[in-house]
Amino acid sequence: MKFHLDDTELGSCVSCGLCLPHCPTFRVTGEELLSPRGRIAAIRAVHLDDEPVTDEFIDAMETCVQCRGCEPACPSGVPYGRLQESVRATLAEQHRITPRWQRAAYAVLPRHRLLLAGSTGLAFAQRLRMVPKRAGLPRLPLRRSRRLSATGTEAWLFTGCVMDAWLRDTHHSTAKVMDHLGVTFALPGKGGGCCGALHTHAGLTDAARVLAADVMASMPGSAPIVVNSAGCGAALKEYGHLLGTPAAEAFSARVHDVHEFVAERVHRLQPVRTMGTVIVQDPCHLRHVQKAHLAVRAVLAPVADLVELDDDGLCCGAGGAYSAMEPQLASDIRDRKLASISRAGGGLVASANPGCAMHLAAAGLTVRHPIDILAEAL
Repeated sequence: MKFHLDDTELGSCVSCGLCLPHCPTFRVTGEELLSPRGRIAAIRAVHLDDEPVTDEFIDAMETCVQCRGCEPACPSGVPYGRLQESVRATLAEQHRITPRWQRAAYAVLPRHRLLLAGSTGLAFAQRLRMVPKRAGLPRLPLRRSRRLSATGTEAWLFTGCVMDAWLRDTHHSTAKVMDHLGVTFALPGKGGGCCGALHTHAGLTDAARVLAADVMASMPGSAPIVVNSAGCGAALKEYGHLLGTPAAEAFSARVHDVHEFVAERVHRLQPVRTMGTVIVQDPCHLRHVQKAHLAVRAVLAPVADLVELDDDGLCCGAGGAYSAMEPQLASDIRDRKLASISRAGGGLVASANPGCAMHLAAAGLTVRHPIDILAEAL
């Protein structure tokens, strides 16, 4: 089988093994095949040597969290995330991965009214104890705060799908912070409801490209685009690669993680209270993909005493839909994160991605978005 990938990128791995300590699945299993090096070797065997696509091969690909923690550690600069996405796209085309029910669920994400209704129904099902604990969901809201209202045109505020359905209060916190910064914002127009990140991770690349084009059309012009979900921000910043057009490159250049945006203007804020001790947990797509994790510290430092974890940014196991698709591995990976948080003294945890926040909250932690913490201090 031939995958839609760059042979030069595939050949850039020299099998040095420096990625191994940064791979969450290798750390919990110790299996070579469940490491970046092992997975690349398996991809080479299929792509270059015509080895068959076995169940073992598919399992190795599907159990990758796609945290991309291996990329900063790689001295050869292997674009592991692109290789994974290319392999998954080919496997999904052949319906070897991403079953029909999963595709149907992802098709709901850009249909915002349907998503909101479905989320409310899921919250009711939780109250009736009809949602199994292995789904890894925290307690979902039965009601949501009011919808945001645009305040001007100086920036766009991307609201997304799951973030707006389950964590809308963080959008209101973001609006409050932007108001204190003196920056007005507009909201995406029609088609701006889903960034396509989960589709890309699942190998549904064609669907992701359609969503990317819709999102670009929903926020025209040259104003900066502020994103308060680490996973969404990473996806928007990679539209240039996904679509391969100058327009997509220009769009991606306008995207700012909310912490990047606020950190550049944090001197304008006048907090009125301190929020005590806060443990900072870095979402993988903020730290490894966007490389914007230090901005979280800059934003929280004026209002909290920050505590760092000792695990060098190792993944928490959320991985978008990973915690639902691979509950046992996700739980094993999370246990390592929980141990690190315990060593840090426990307490309030700040996490800038909805998947991470919900995955950790499902284990009983108190988790808040950094912007929620900042907004409360203003």
